Amino acid sequence: MTVPARYQDPLEIQRVLNTAKTIAIVGLSNNELRASYFVGYYLRRHGYRVIPVNPRASEILGETSYPSLRDVPEPVDIVNVFRAPDALPEIAQQTVEIGAGVLWCQFGVINATGGQLAEDRGVTVVMDRCIKVEHARYIGRMHWLGFNTTRITSVRAGLQ
Repeated sequence: MTVPARYQDPLEIQRVLNTAKTIAIVGLSNNELRASYFVGYYLRRHGYRVIPVNPRASEILGETSYPSLRDVPEPVDIVNVFRAPDALPEIAQQTVEIGAGVLWCQFGVINATGGQLAEDRGVTVVMDRCIKVEHARYIGRMHWLGFNTTRITSVRAGLQ
C-alpha cells in the first residue's frame, strides 16, 4: 500500500518533534533487543517523557506501563505505534479519545482506515516513519553532521 505524502511531510514531522513533550509508545517492549525498547530509550535520552503502553508489562524503562491508551492518566502529545497494522484503527480511536495531537506509525505500520479515522478527527498522522530516525535526521546527530543540509548537490557553495 502506498502511504499518502501528507503522512510523511518533512515540515510537519519537524513541527511535531519540536513541540511534543510526552510520547506514549503503544507496543513498547521490555526486551532491550527490540526496536521499540531502543526507540523509547533514545527518546528519553533526548528529553521526551515516554509512557509505555503494553498490557503484558507493569514497568518498562523505569516507568509504569499501562494496558491501553485509555488508562494513561496524563496528557499525551504523540501516540507512537509499534503494533501490527490491523491494530491501528482501534489505536487511532483511542488516540482521538485521549486527545493526543499526533498518531505516529512506525515503519510498516500502514493502515489507511486507522490513518483516515485519526485525520478526520483532527489528529496529525505520520505513517511508515521511525520517530527515532526522523528525530536524528532533523534534530539529533545526523543533522549536526550535515545529513539534513537541504543541499541537493555535493559541490561546495561558492565553487559552482
